[in-house]
Amino acid sequence: MAAYAVALTGASGAPYGLTLLRSLAAAGHEVHVVVSGGGARVLAHECDLHVNPKAPDPAVLAPEHAARIVTHSVENYGASIASGSFPYEGLAVCPCSMGTLGRIAAATAENLVTRAADVCLKERRRLVLVPREAPFSAIHLENMLKLHRAGARIVPASPGFYHRPRSVDDLVRFVAARVLEQLGLSQDLVEPWRG
Repeated sequence: MAAYAVALTGASGAPYGLTLLRSLAAAGHEVHVVVSGGGARVLAHECDLHVNPKAPDPAVLAPEHAARIVTHSVENYGASIASGSFPYEGLAVCPCSMGTLGRIAAATAENLVTRAADVCLKERRRLVLVPREAPFSAIHLENMLKLHRAGARIVPASPGFYHRPRSVDDLVRFVAARVLEQLGLSQDLVEPWRG
């Protein structure tokens, strides 16, 4: 199976990222995971999961699929996913804070999240950014447009309701399903619209 990367940053929406990385691992993919400092705070607040961004524990992030999870310190510029020569299919930053999105748009590559995103753009790999912010400022929108033009896919964490969700988990799965599709993968989290 292919390798993918998932980064969780400091925007609300940690359940989206967890569902995404667990779905990728459950499908048999190798999943490289990076958690920013803000992402670790959101995981603790929203999911009661305590993760050290310098040494994330795969068993905390995906207990049933820890063997398929490869974690990296957010400070490790020498990590495999920081290099264009490492073969992975793409990166989803889910959730993606506006600070992270802005730093990716500016190509600062100041930590492993922004460096891996920069690699995906330069190598023409799939980069999916999942902002969870409301409302968007003009700067947010300009950064998103700049990244879209550079090849990134912007998938706001905006769940739909046509699938008749009955729980918060249904809404989370909807967003994770859209991200999987933008990574070029099939998904079975949400039944497709049949008309």
